[in-house]
Amino acid sequence: MIRVVLVDDQQLVRAGFRLVLDYQRDITVVGEAGDGAEALRLLRTVEADVVVMDLRMPVLDGVAATRQICAAGPSPRVLVLTTFDTDEEAFAALQAGASGFLLKSVPPDELLSAIRVVAGGEAVVAPRVTRSLLDRFAGRLGPESLARVAPEDLTDRETEVLLLVAQGLSNAEIGGRLQVAEATVKTHMGRILGKLQLRDRVQAVVWAYESGLVRPGGD
Repeated sequence: MIRVVLVDDQQLVRAGFRLVLDYQRDITVVGEAGDGAEALRLLRTVEADVVVMDLRMPVLDGVAATRQICAAGPSPRVLVLTTFDTDEEAFAALQAGASGFLLKSVPPDELLSAIRVVAGGEAVVAPRVTRSLLDRFAGRLGPESLARVAPEDLTDRETEVLLLVAQGLSNAEIGGRLQVAEATVKTHMGRILGKLQLRDRVQAVVWAYESGLVRPGGD
């Protein structure tokens, strides 16, 4: 069972999400919070696998709450929901450690899929939005750089895989492009994350930009 905490300052939004999630056999909502500070307090009393996090909230916003949650340990993982009229906040959430982000208007089946993916230890990277955000903000990432390892420390194949990940391709799509099995792509991805000391694909994409492996506006 995937345990979810909903964090949003609009009660009706939380109620709508809860109706969708509680209908699933493998997902249960274990708590709700109306702001980031309340979410942090709640997470000290309940065990959760995924926090579905709004960005703009009173008291403590979603970016600050995400940073504290992710700094405390590998679980729970944070899935950010945004309207994307706040690009800077969405990108800041990735830097803070969010494992993915979606539009608030996302269809229910995509939300459910994203929660399951994030709970399974992967990241949700929306290709169109990821490229837009990174192309806009690469070079303005501030002091919290993820680029701890030089690109030369990756093998040619690992670099090739990472470049495709930075374009938003899935493991299956990368396998098709490189004519290798999806399991082989997963193995390469695991080695990339290990070498770069990163948590997931989202951080890998950010690293690709921060290290200069991918240039804003480039492929």
